[in-house]
Amino acid sequence: MDELSAAGITDPQLRASYAECKRLNSLHGKTYFLATLFLPKAKRPFVHALYGFARYADEIVDDLASTLTVNQKEEKLELWGNSVLQSLKTGKSDDHVAKALIDTVQRFSIPHEHFEAFLNSMKMDLRVSEYETYEDLMKYVYGSAAVIGLEMVPILGALTQEAYKPAETLGVAFQLANFIRDVGEDLDRGRIYLPMAELKEHGVDKEMLYKRQLTPEIISALKAQISRVRDLKSVADPGIAFLDPTSRPCIEAASELYCGIVDEVEKIDYDIFNKRATTSLARRLRVATIAYAKALKARQRLPW
Repeated sequence: MDELSAAGITDPQLRASYAECKRLNSLHGKTYFLATLFLPKAKRPFVHALYGFARYADEIVDDLASTLTVNQKEEKLELWGNSVLQSLKTGKSDDHVAKALIDTVQRFSIPHEHFEAFLNSMKMDLRVSEYETYEDLMKYVYGSAAVIGLEMVPILGALTQEAYKPAETLGVAFQLANFIRDVGEDLDRGRIYLPMAELKEHGVDKEMLYKRQLTPEIISALKAQISRVRDLKSVADPGIAFLDPTSRPCIEAASELYCGIVDEVEKIDYDIFNKRATTSLARRLRVATIAYAKALKARQRLPW
């Protein structure tokens, strides 16, 4: 049985929307997509729908090949975002991505304010180029990453309300790991996602970053940021036990691979300006093998 049928999705237009979200996930979210494969088939389409929404909005903001001005991107995001938020209220949408999202939100009673927060963070990306403190950065990260963890919990299956806080924390850890890996790419977009005040504590300023030359000061600052990611992961990981057993292998794999980005930064000697920290095939295979075995065991009594 295919994923959409297992999830009870039969309407042709709705199936097409879910298929588009899955395409976006497989194309752009390779680690995220890999982890999703360890979920039961009936859960996967709904995760793809959340990713499709987030990716589509992100593409409006970060498409470097686009000839649109900031004002035009802002207008496009506002128009599309408001349309999606209105569709969440009416329960109907003709948008090729939002149709699947609306269906997912309705099925799992996901709070609409999570999507409002996400869109607000996307708007910040168009106007805010740096964050002075960690607390300032968290205003952005809550909408760009923490709410995605919160949106996922109803789909994954919460055994208790205690599942939500660790999911939020893990979402933050994933985002911060990405920030560390993508310093160079973000500079290309005119953005710095490492808190400026914390960089200054290590003797790093904006000009030093834009020179794109690895210095002892930058390495020191990166080590501090890496330590934070690991601390957040250690706090969040025990919360995976609050999820339905069939969902745990997926999140365990995601945690290992996403937060593992910082291990790869260390392996390239922190040279995030000239090299891209990527998870090795061997590590992916090891994580996937373990997750697959756990997923099979957890699904033994399921009908799909």
